[in-house]
Amino acid sequence: MSTFEKATVIALEPSIDYAPGSVISKQVTINRAGNVTLFSFDKGQGLTEHTANFDALVQILDGEAEIRIDGTPHRLKAGDCIIMPANHPHALQAVERFKMLLTMIKGGE
Repeated sequence: MSTFEKATVIALEPSIDYAPGSVISKQVTINRAGNVTLFSFDKGQGLTEHTANFDALVQILDGEAEIRIDGTPHRLKAGDCIIMPANHPHALQAVERFKMLLTMIKGGE
């Protein structure tokens, strides 16, 4: 999967479009330490509960999402962010269509 060109200015929110009834992802950058990915979710779309073995920072760029961590719902809108801790179950649902930047950091814990 290609990534964005390095050493260039990136306008994140307009770099990914919405698609009816879909979730779209676009890799920004990736290396051994982790990766950064843009996502767009149409209203009602989401990701089912799962876990990851590293922390993940979600930054909402547009719209509104519900993110459940350990069963607890968190409502986020543009400008908000949350850290989904490693090895804790989490799920995402588009309350309204939304765009997010996901930064996954592989740790030594």
